[in-house]
Amino acid sequence: MPFKKLHPHLKDVLENSEISFPTALQKASIPTIKSGANVFCIAPENSGKTTTLLLTTLNKLKCEAVGIAPRAVVLVENNDNALQLFDTFVKYTKRTSLRVYVADEKQHIDLLKSEIFEGVDILISTPKIMNKLLLLEGLNTTQLKIFNIDDADFLTKNTSTSDLMLITQSIHKCQFVMYAEKMHPTLKRFENYFMQYAKTVSI
Repeated sequence: MPFKKLHPHLKDVLENSEISFPTALQKASIPTIKSGANVFCIAPENSGKTTTLLLTTLNKLKCEAVGIAPRAVVLVENNDNALQLFDTFVKYTKRTSLRVYVADEKQHIDLLKSEIFEGVDILISTPKIMNKLLLLEGLNTTQLKIFNIDDADFLTKNTSTSDLMLITQSIHKCQFVMYAEKMHPTLKRFENYFMQYAKTVSI
């Protein structure tokens, strides 16, 4: 059972949320992600992709704050998704020292930079804002351990792909995990860039 080998805090959160058993996706993907491999998680809506992202990211960071540079990134399609995911992360990080930060595109970029410099463990952002932060030297990526892309299907239908490519070129020695409903050819092509030797978990 994948839940048995998670950090004790996460097991408590799951128990309090009355989540006793992993979904088919979680059962197959959590051990694969914990292995450190790059992973494509392909599954339909409501199969537990976002919960998988939360659990594996927090487990990777051992549910505790370290340093000041982000150690995990979650890219999402738009600002509304970023704010929604932030609220979900907060539920899972209560009673931990982890610092979750959303790069709200409605805020001035200089404010985002200054707040990130104060110390962040998990950064939630759109590709556009994260790329802008990197261009303005407002983000240190040297400590990144895991880079997630939530509902990555959006990369097949807008201009975020170019921002993503620029972002990943500045990142080294990091695990990449991509969640999507379908394995589009556009997503598959990322294997030639930052998703090298990726494993695919498909439900």
